[in-house]
Amino acid sequence: MAITSANQLELLQTAEAVAREKMIDPGLVVEAMEESLARAAKSRYGAEMDIRVSIDRKTGRATFTRVRTVVEDEELENYQAELTVQQAKAYFEPSKDGRSVWVRDGMPIEELAGGPQVGDVFREEVPPVEMGRIAAQSAKQVILQKVREAERDRQYEEFKDRAGTIINGVVKREEYGNVIVDVGRGEAILRRNDKIGRESYRPNDRIRAYIKDVRREARGPQIFLSRTAPEFMAELFKMEVPEIYDGIIEIKAVARDPGSRAKIAVISYDGGIDPVGACVGMRGSRVQAVVNELQGEKIDIIPWNEDVPTFLVNALQPAEVSKVVLDEDAERIEVVVPDEQLSLAIGRRGQNVRLASQLTGLDIDIMTEEEESARRQKEFEERTKLFMETLDLDEFFAQLLVAEGFTNLEEVGYVELDELLVIDGVDEDTANELQARARDFLEEQARKALERAREMGVEDSLVNFEGLTPQMIEALAEDGVKTLEDFATCADWELAGGWTTVDGERVKDDGLLEPFDVSLEEAQDLIMTARVMLGWVDPDDLAAAEAEAEEAEAVTEEAGA
Repeated sequence: MAITSANQLELLQTAEAVAREKMIDPGLVVEAMEESLARAAKSRYGAEMDIRVSIDRKTGRATFTRVRTVVEDEELENYQAELTVQQAKAYFEPSKDGRSVWVRDGMPIEELAGGPQVGDVFREEVPPVEMGRIAAQSAKQVILQKVREAERDRQYEEFKDRAGTIINGVVKREEYGNVIVDVGRGEAILRRNDKIGRESYRPNDRIRAYIKDVRREARGPQIFLSRTAPEFMAELFKMEVPEIYDGIIEIKAVARDPGSRAKIAVISYDGGIDPVGACVGMRGSRVQAVVNELQGEKIDIIPWNEDVPTFLVNALQPAEVSKVVLDEDAERIEVVVPDEQLSLAIGRRGQNVRLASQLTGLDIDIMTEEEESARRQKEFEERTKLFMETLDLDEFFAQLLVAEGFTNLEEVGYVELDELLVIDGVDEDTANELQARARDFLEEQARKALERAREMGVEDSLVNFEGLTPQMIEALAEDGVKTLEDFATCADWELAGGWTTVDGERVKDDGLLEPFDVSLEEAQDLIMTARVMLGWVDPDDLAAAEAEAEEAEAVTEEAGA
């Protein structure tokens, strides 16, 4: 098949038709045709030649051009596509019929000032090729491949911005539990673990799902749907509740056990609108529409509160809560409930407390009033025994100290004297004696700890480091930290401890200095001080970084205000 005047316009008509069918840019189809024709020309003239084809977008005329580039003598490798300066001089005169031209810096030039230079390009028009059956088939494959790539790019660009929204589709088929969904201009997949419960679908069933992710892959854009994501429920409420769509009510958190139960926390920015009532709707119409879409999933709508304990009490409904103890550093919370409310607070198979934990982002320990009373009694007995043994007190006097809130010897030894004098029966002499005994015991413990640390090989650089007690140094030595250099290489969480999420479960990381109540911020300061002392960190750079962080924090607070 030759590119003749009879079928020149047919090229453009074909490109227009393919572009309309695939909904892509006609220019991309023409570029694919140019590439396919260039390949066919190379098979005719030689694979090493640089043959390029240009199709006029108005007339459809295809121009075949051989391109040769001027290179240095020692860089000449491809004699069919490259020229040396000496060889180029044979083509110095431009063609009178206009079939060849010199190009420098991308611009045609009629005369070469000073002769050909390295980097100049010689373009020479060559006759169109006859396309045989094999060449035509190859050209067709190139065009189809380019069109497929353009179509994939269009699909990706269309759906990547729709991630995080709800889409309606039609089920095409089900493969190994995964549902393939027709979403208009592409296909999406609803994987087995993203379906609610034991949902099953038949071809042509209509389906509504949340676009969880859109990825660009070699086989084309992959659109992943979900009906179990918490965001799916949030988007459904946004569709059903105009106040959420308008921003008057905000969904602060969602926790789901897909197909069974869910909790959603909402807040209203208009004092005259009840967020829970607005989400429930007249006679439950709004929430019921969401429940029906989620296969009967029961939904608890909870008012959100900045006060974490108050929010948790709401989140554990319908159970009643007697007491809440929050440990912000550990991100844990203890909840005390009446004995008869324990099963209700935990829920069937721990569902209620699990959802409340997801909603608040805290680990929740639930205990009954009886269990909490027993624990407090045990702590009271342990502290009483500590004071009896270390301060040589009788049981009654030790109990008095515990009852007044003293929990350890440091508090007794270094508290203001007035705080001991408020205890019944304690005068100034008795208070001084108590503090003296406590300090003597603590000093003896510190001396023994320092001796054991030195026996383990701790160097003076660590012993003399300000901020570490002898007991801390002993604990560090037991873990192999024996020099200031060893200490400076530690991470803050290694000292203060922390929490790590593994397979969705929060796991406790014990810190070397955690028993001594060293916080994460204190650990960071100690480690950075050690690095400055060792010369690893420039104090000026550290001060500049701190100033920059404070400035950024101030900007953030101002923006929030």
